[in-house]
Amino acid sequence: MATTDAGTAFRGSVPLVYERYLVPLIFQPYADEMAARVMASLPRRVLEIAAGTGVVTRVLAEWLPKSTTIVATDLSDAMLQVAQTLGTAQPVTWRQADAMQLPFADGSFDAVVCQFGAMFFPDKARAFAEARRVLAPGGRLFFNVWDRIETNDFTCVVSQAVAGLFPDDPPDFLAQTPHGYHDVAAIRRDLAGGGFDAGVTIETVTLRSRATSPSVPAIAFCQGTPLCNEIEARHGASLLEATDVATRAIAERFGDGAIGIEGRIQAHVVSVATPDSA
Repeated sequence: MATTDAGTAFRGSVPLVYERYLVPLIFQPYADEMAARVMASLPRRVLEIAAGTGVVTRVLAEWLPKSTTIVATDLSDAMLQVAQTLGTAQPVTWRQADAMQLPFADGSFDAVVCQFGAMFFPDKARAFAEARRVLAPGGRLFFNVWDRIETNDFTCVVSQAVAGLFPDDPPDFLAQTPHGYHDVAAIRRDLAGGGFDAGVTIETVTLRSRATSPSVPAIAFCQGTPLCNEIEARHGASLLEATDVATRAIAERFGDGAIGIEGRIQAHVVSVATPDSA
């Protein structure tokens, strides 16, 4: 995560629920996809920003050569503690850091990687400028962001179900934050503002999300994201009641989970390199 608000929102039981339910549900498929892209660039020094509980970090540490240096950062110390507890296949340097003010020298890395963190940057152009600053000539920035919430099945159904419990003040975290940075033109403008004004590649990648039961996505989004804070701040339904309503909505749309359920997930994957000479 990348801002002070995000850093404090992912606290308490949220990081553990996030890792147990949300990571396998929606983050692991894109972690594998992202790591394959990073590997193809043959980096010797990799920086991950907004690493969360380390899903991409673990794949990178497993797939990249042992000679690769990997540094993983996040603003939330609670998320990093979970990541460190889970461990990695090769040594990783973990560091609490703000993506908009990276504590690294110019040109320190061959690749900067960010999975589903850019949406949280309050000044995205500044964060991209920091990524560009710490990249060596010819280095590459890789990141992904969620497409519109309507293109992500479980997320959309949970968001609508929970909103229905609070018609006068519907929680909108999922739509406005994780799924609020889907405009490709805006992404290109922010990249240009950060100094990446050429060679930007943006691909829309659609994958499948799978769960063993309807309760999995309901718990994942209601209790493993800051949506839980929005629910608890409102009157009319408890967090458990909201989770139950979301579970029923998922079951109605995708089935009771007797043989598992699955839905679409969709994201934009971005790759851009710095010039070969500074």
